[in-house]
Amino acid sequence: MKKIVSIFVIVIAFTLTTNAQDKMMKTDKMTKTAIKIVSLEQTDGVFTQQGVTVKEGSYIFEISNNNVGHDIGFVLIKKGTDASKPENHIKTAYVTEVVGNNKKEKSNVTVLEKGEYLYFCPLNPTPQYTLTVE
Repeated sequence: MKKIVSIFVIVIAFTLTTNAQDKMMKTDKMTKTAIKIVSLEQTDGVFTQQGVTVKEGSYIFEISNNNVGHDIGFVLIKKGTDASKPENHIKTAYVTEVVGNNKKEKSNVTVLEKGEYLYFCPLNPTPQYTLTVE
């Protein structure tokens, strides 16, 4: 009887552990697939992608410095706000480090809701380009 109870306890423990691991893996996969990358490239004075349209969701901005010759950055604002005021910047969209010449850097995860946004570089003065979220 002791052996049967021990085996039963081991089977229950294994089943609970396996179910917990499966749940963690599914949650981890859902988190990873829910975050998308928006890759943007800057050259001297311009972004090569001069307008972007995406769906609502979570994004990381990956900014490439294509031989600009100096550091660059990335700013995202809601359309209609004053870009010169840092309080209007969507700070999660800032690259985590300035982007050195011929390098790439990423932002933190930024949640975008439907609407229009503008993006530009404050260090390599570029025009403001539209990012549309559908």
